[in-house]
Amino acid sequence: MAKGRRKPRTKAATKTPLRAAILAWEDDPRSGGEPIRRPVPRLGTAPLALAIRGAAVPAKLHRRGTREFRYWAAAEALRRAADFWSALLPQDTSWQPGPTLGVVLDAGVDLNAYYDRRELAFFHDTVARTTVYTGESPDVLCHELGHAVLDALRPELWDAMSVEVAAFHEAFGDISALLAGLQLPSLRRAVLSETGGRTGRSSRLSRLAEQLGWALRQTHPGSAEPDCLRNAVNAFFYRAPETLPPSGPSALLTAEPHSFSRVFTGGWFEALAGMLASRTTSPTEADLVEVSLDAGRLLVDAIPAAPIVADYYSQVAAHLIESDTVLFRGRYRDALKSALVRRGILSLRAASTVTRPGAATRARRTRGPAAAGADQTRRLSLSADEFGLEGRVLIVEAPSEARRFEVTAAAEDLGSRTASTPEQDARRFLEYLFRRGRVDVGTHGPVETRIAHPFARKTHELVLQAQDLTLVRRTFDCGFDPVS
Repeated sequence: MAKGRRKPRTKAATKTPLRAAILAWEDDPRSGGEPIRRPVPRLGTAPLALAIRGAAVPAKLHRRGTREFRYWAAAEALRRAADFWSALLPQDTSWQPGPTLGVVLDAGVDLNAYYDRRELAFFHDTVARTTVYTGESPDVLCHELGHAVLDALRPELWDAMSVEVAAFHEAFGDISALLAGLQLPSLRRAVLSETGGRTGRSSRLSRLAEQLGWALRQTHPGSAEPDCLRNAVNAFFYRAPETLPPSGPSALLTAEPHSFSRVFTGGWFEALAGMLASRTTSPTEADLVEVSLDAGRLLVDAIPAAPIVADYYSQVAAHLIESDTVLFRGRYRDALKSALVRRGILSLRAASTVTRPGAATRARRTRGPAAAGADQTRRLSLSADEFGLEGRVLIVEAPSEARRFEVTAAAEDLGSRTASTPEQDARRFLEYLFRRGRVDVGTHGPVETRIAHPFARKTHELVLQAQDLTLVRRTFDCGFDPVS
């Protein structure tokens, strides 16, 4: 061989090694889609690192229906959602539990999933001879991860005693699932094809957690929507939570946070479709992913700035419109205003004034967790006698931050609603929790007068501090209460 001449490459040497892949779901297992090949997710990637509890599973193309398949399908969905949000969040944002958020894929028998400021937990149960794993559905996985993301971005929401605050947490979970799904090119193409480019229509994207919804309907008819758990395409118009019953069938709007969340989710999803339509009349998947990123940026910018008040929906809505002005020079103003007014989240008067010069009356909070010295929720002392805890004082967090926008939601007939005071809102939410049995009363209070609700899932608990009882949140969960 002549000096300096390279040895010809063999056929084997010219092959490009195939990147390791796993099989995962695009969206819910019951949506009609099939598993797709995806790159192996790196769960420990900072800043939003994840760790699945238990023994690791080899990364390869596992057979659908096996534990190994569910492991990597869950890992892919969680990493996809975490990657989406970590690219948008302030750099110093981290999970509430610390640098790494733990995940338990099968915590036992239940049709449930939750986030509890320590980990994400998912369950399984068998109904109609079918075993359903809540940790197999990307919709459920990315919803629960959404709770953890919002808790990292705005931790003050955790203990705020307010129906709208709790419902917004649930809406954000659903929005997290929707936006994580849109990061898949194959799902974007499927949705554009199914809806003819009019993404505000009901589709695989909007129908969330079909499998869990199906399972709940087998045991408790009416507990979930006819074709899914919750559909982001719905017809719910804002109503003051105090006018709604504390619970009811899925066909009705109630003050239960998962039910009431559908008002905000529906308005946001309609706004998302309007944002896409404002860009082009013939959207491509590239347009759809760009709009999804813009929608995420709006949320991450608006949520820290929105004060925690009784009528929280309208404050978040006003700050979304303001964030559009700050980030995109009002590109999506009409789409946002239209959707938020049509759902009653903003009254006509509020939407017409929110972008006027001088509409915001106070300095805008910077992005990220509330700065030191910023207004916080106010601790409120209430008598616990009416809850069967005689002679005790009950301490709760009232939604009482200072407003920047004097806006409200729409009234049911004409004009704007009159917002509740922080004290009224906290009392109503507290009574809702006790009525539904969502408070773990422990050994507090006389056994003759307290109401324990032994079968209801507990989202809050009473903690003794000095001589007083403080109500603190324990979890955000799927919210359906079994009767036994």
